[in-house]
Amino acid sequence: MKLQAVALFFATALWPAWSQDLPERHAGEASAPAAAAPQPARAPDRAAAYYHYGMAHIYEELVTVYGRSEFINKAIEEFKLALEYDPGSEFLNAELAGLYARTGRIRDAVLEAQEILKRDPDNLEAHKLLSRIYLRSLGDLQSGVQSQEVLRLATEQLEAVVRLEPRDADNHLLLGRLYMLGKELLKAESAFQKALELEPGSEDAVTNLAYLYSEEGDMQRAIRTLEGVPEAARSAKLYSAMGFTYEREGDHKNAIRAYQRAVELDRDNLDSLRGLAQNLYSDGQSEAALEQYRNLAEADPRDVQALLRMAEIQRRSGKFDQALENLKHAAELVPDSLEIPYNLALVEEARGNFTEAEGILRGLLEKTLKADGNYTAGERNNRAIFLERLGSLYRDQQKTKQALEVLAELLALGDDYASRAYQQIIETHRSARDWKEATRVAQEAADKLPEDRSLQFQLAGQLADQGEGEAALARVQAFLKGGPEDREVYITLAQVNSRLKRWKEAEEAVAQAEKLSTKPAEKQFLYFLLGSMYERQKKFDRAEAMFQRILQSDSESATTLNYLGYMLADRGVRLEEALGYIKKAVELDPQNGAYLDSLGWVYYKMGNHAQAEEYLGKALEREPNDPTIHDHLGDVYARTGRLKLAAAQWERALAEWNRSAPPDVDAVEVAKVQKKLDNAKVRLARQGAVQK
Repeated sequence: MKLQAVALFFATALWPAWSQDLPERHAGEASAPAAAAPQPARAPDRAAAYYHYGMAHIYEELVTVYGRSEFINKAIEEFKLALEYDPGSEFLNAELAGLYARTGRIRDAVLEAQEILKRDPDNLEAHKLLSRIYLRSLGDLQSGVQSQEVLRLATEQLEAVVRLEPRDADNHLLLGRLYMLGKELLKAESAFQKALELEPGSEDAVTNLAYLYSEEGDMQRAIRTLEGVPEAARSAKLYSAMGFTYEREGDHKNAIRAYQRAVELDRDNLDSLRGLAQNLYSDGQSEAALEQYRNLAEADPRDVQALLRMAEIQRRSGKFDQALENLKHAAELVPDSLEIPYNLALVEEARGNFTEAEGILRGLLEKTLKADGNYTAGERNNRAIFLERLGSLYRDQQKTKQALEVLAELLALGDDYASRAYQQIIETHRSARDWKEATRVAQEAADKLPEDRSLQFQLAGQLADQGEGEAALARVQAFLKGGPEDREVYITLAQVNSRLKRWKEAEEAVAQAEKLSTKPAEKQFLYFLLGSMYERQKKFDRAEAMFQRILQSDSESATTLNYLGYMLADRGVRLEEALGYIKKAVELDPQNGAYLDSLGWVYYKMGNHAQAEEYLGKALEREPNDPTIHDHLGDVYARTGRLKLAAAQWERALAEWNRSAPPDVDAVEVAKVQKKLDNAKVRLARQGAVQK
């Protein structure tokens, strides 16, 4: 078939697109010759124009088939010829602009569309074309002044499209999303509601509205919007949106139920499966989460994030070999990853292989170092993570000098990292029992970053520890604003009052914080805070009620399991139950020195001195300066007839208490240890006299 014949066939197929633009013909009137040279001065010849329009489309099709650029030029030439025969056709102008856009000549497309709009401001196709171009450009740009300008241009074009085509719900949805990007939330809400009005029950409109409300912080309204869709009409997509919204609210149990329904309705939706796995993990259901991550890895063997999450769960549960196996597999898939070796360092640290962990972190820092210090935001954040972890690793090993050197590098990164660096430096001095230097750095940080609440609160804690209670409380109270942000302020007030043993004021502050707490996790934190306060006041029944309340909704809260188990063991009551709580806490965090101490102590109370000594020894490896662990180990040595070793441990316990902050010292416990040490010295002296 000759090209001209194909063109006529193609033109006939496309005829309805703009046949209304052609003039009526009288019977027997001949069409203009197809190849006649255009005469600009004569009247429009739309039949000839249409021939060239058809040819342009054929050449465009040939571009798709053969990928040759000369066909693009020929298509453009044909469009221009068509316009010479019908220069007033806005349809042809719009088609030419569209061709420019489709073939990557964006500037020409924009100029052509703008020319159309100068002649015809209400040309719908030109507005649509410009909106598509700006939207595509917006996706390619990073945030900044340029992207804001493109967002403005895209929004203007979509507003025109909506004005010219007001009954199209999709236009309103897209415009609403642009308003959201521009933080014009009221306009966005109006656009989404209009889309819902045009298409009642529109899933896209409902999910976009819910997302808008969640971005505004009104999670309850977002949830009500989604729950307003009848169950019979809910799709996998809507259940997934519900799961995401519940997750942002911190309601992991409802998030799990929603994601489970999404997976049941669409088993190929891996995003819903990821949401299910993550919320199971956040809800403390580690084994169930691990199973879902395994399902993800089976469905997509190249899903590195699933492998990383599996390794994280296995690391936290002490299954180090399995964690290393998954990390090795992930490294084979992404050999240049920074996240994978970082997780490997976490595993080695959890295994107690501190030298290996240090080597990996040092290697990551060397790999990401730039001599000129010119880092992108992502590169700077990576270095901050590596530096902070290495500093923490040194601090845990009592390598104070090395920790401070690393944290100084973190401080030098500036910006938001300065706050994190100061907090870690203060904590390092506290770990070294250098209270004076910790307070000095806290004061320096508070002076340099006066609007940083975390640093101001940390300074308040230091002041409280030094007996300056009123100054500490005043510093915290200055941040009360009368809004939802006061929750953290009240929590800090509760903690400061607790350290000052002002129990009534501490409980009142917790009550105020609870009024501002909406998420289950937020309330659980307050229950734990109250439980620890009651325990310190010897109100054991009330303390246990708080801890049990947490465990009812989060059975794998390791801190709660440990605290409750230790509280029972220390009083020598319900020891089997206490052992169960503590063993579970250790399973969840095998290298935690406090948990290992609790396990050793409950074994001591049960008369199992060999295991008591084993776990107390491991606890001291993790927390060598903890006076309570030294005291406990002293009791084990004394009970097993090694009085000299016991006395050495009690002496160390007293020495560490003397270096502790006053709020951390229980005078009654110190007196008991002093009495045990005095009695031991007397007995040792008698034994020495007898031997002589």
